[in-house]
Amino acid sequence: MDDQGRIGAPTLRDVARRAAVSLATADRVVNRRPGVRAATIERVEAAVRELGFERHAGAAALARRSGFHVTAILPRFANPFVAGLAEELAEACRAEGQRRLTLALDEVDRFSPAILVDALARAARGSDAVITMGLDDPRVAEAIDAAVADGVPVVTLVSDVPGSKRHRYVGIDNRAAGRVAATIIGRFAADPAGQVLVVLGSQNLRDHRDRLEGFRAALGESFPGMSVAAVLEGADDIDRTRAVVHDALAAGARPCAVYNAGAGSSGVAAAIREAGLAPVVIGHELTSETRPLLEEGILDALIAQDPGHEARSAVRCLMAALTGTVLNESQERIRIEVIFPDNLP
Repeated sequence: MDDQGRIGAPTLRDVARRAAVSLATADRVVNRRPGVRAATIERVEAAVRELGFERHAGAAALARRSGFHVTAILPRFANPFVAGLAEELAEACRAEGQRRLTLALDEVDRFSPAILVDALARAARGSDAVITMGLDDPRVAEAIDAAVADGVPVVTLVSDVPGSKRHRYVGIDNRAAGRVAATIIGRFAADPAGQVLVVLGSQNLRDHRDRLEGFRAALGESFPGMSVAAVLEGADDIDRTRAVVHDALAAGARPCAVYNAGAGSSGVAAAIREAGLAPVVIGHELTSETRPLLEEGILDALIAQDPGHEARSAVRCLMAALTGTVLNESQERIRIEVIFPDNLP
């Protein structure tokens, strides 16, 4: 029996009453979510100690009849990898243990910081949590920080915004991926003093820029005779990628290898076919677009990440942030996979 004559363990409602705060505020403090003043946190924590309240992982989530609403902000482009990622996110939200989590998809122009900032603000107003593919731009970081300050956890997916207060980044180590690409090219290319064309979606994408940095570093360390001839931006679009590679080749570039760190591999393939060249070509992600290119020998290798694993991890990370549960860190580690024609799944 507690000090007010009730039988049984103290509840979160008892904590809220003792601290003279709303149930929602008590829930936020007990589950360590941001957006509460320091003085209020102290009152709630004092009430927890006085009452002997024991927090049960997931209790806050179970108490919400309507569950949680998550917004995923993804690029609008016709990119098979992103399309697959969207499907995997929807499936992860429907999966066992996450049935009370609903997902809304907001498709935006991936390369516009202003549009992404608006989407983040809109999602923070109407959602319990946000998943986004980030742009490394201070305005985007500020928008993420504002959402977090309002108590809305944000998980960055595939492309990070490391200067922000995002809850977690889910994705591969992109610098390591770039280093893997350099190692493959250095060992496969016939010319130890050759030049390499690197194609990005955009320099504003942290994942692409990290891949470039890792690529340059590993090439310089292990294959110093090779160099990057040019860094092109294809906006992850097949036609634009074909155009920028075509223009570089028409201007006289004769690379021994091409590293496409973004999407649009069909555009790379079309441009090198038109030029009558056969460089080593390394791309990213196993999709309906890249699989036939690998099977035909146009792509020599793919550096891949598992979109299903990433989607499930992003959902688990958000549920942990919302409910205060603990993650199994080994389960959330996203691994880099290298795929050749010989080990195509």
